[in-house]
Amino acid sequence: MRKSLSAIIGIVVVLAIILIPLFGSYNGFVNAEEEVEKTHAQIENQLQRRADLIPNLVETVKGYASHEDKVFSDIAEARSKLIGAKTPEEQANADAELTTALSRLLAISENYPELKADKQFTQLMDELAGTENRIAVARMDYNDQVTVYNKKVRQFPGRITASIFGFEKKEYFKADEEAQNVPDVDFERNGE
Repeated sequence: MRKSLSAIIGIVVVLAIILIPLFGSYNGFVNAEEEVEKTHAQIENQLQRRADLIPNLVETVKGYASHEDKVFSDIAEARSKLIGAKTPEEQANADAELTTALSRLLAISENYPELKADKQFTQLMDELAGTENRIAVARMDYNDQVTVYNKKVRQFPGRITASIFGFEKKEYFKADEEAQNVPDVDFERNGE
């Protein structure tokens, strides 16, 4: 009777030695994954803010540059893709496309001094610039959290916990390769 009680206590102690660190490791993964999700939500929040500013900016520019329909349609299409993006990779690609379209819109504004002097336009531009900075910070914070999480997934003993519970590496928020290219801006206006 005493031997079986000692054996049971020994098994319980061994299981506790194995399971307590496993639970701690699991909880660490849950916390790290939540941080990744939280920082990703901040990127989405700032991208949505920018997407909300764009229609006002476009309408303001349209009043001065009504014949620039291609740029306006490119912005609308890129904005739609950004809003519909689900993964960080899709968001990064749509974000790069929208950034390119916006840069063409801003280049157009250079042709209209009266637009650059418009109070609503300058206020929208200031808000957009602030949002762009927030997006950059949110991306950096997200990638920092993904780094912490991915290290936990890859390092020992976390690698064991990750494989047992199905924690997988997260993808970084990377700019689309096209973002490296300077956008083409055609300053010649139709019919002028």
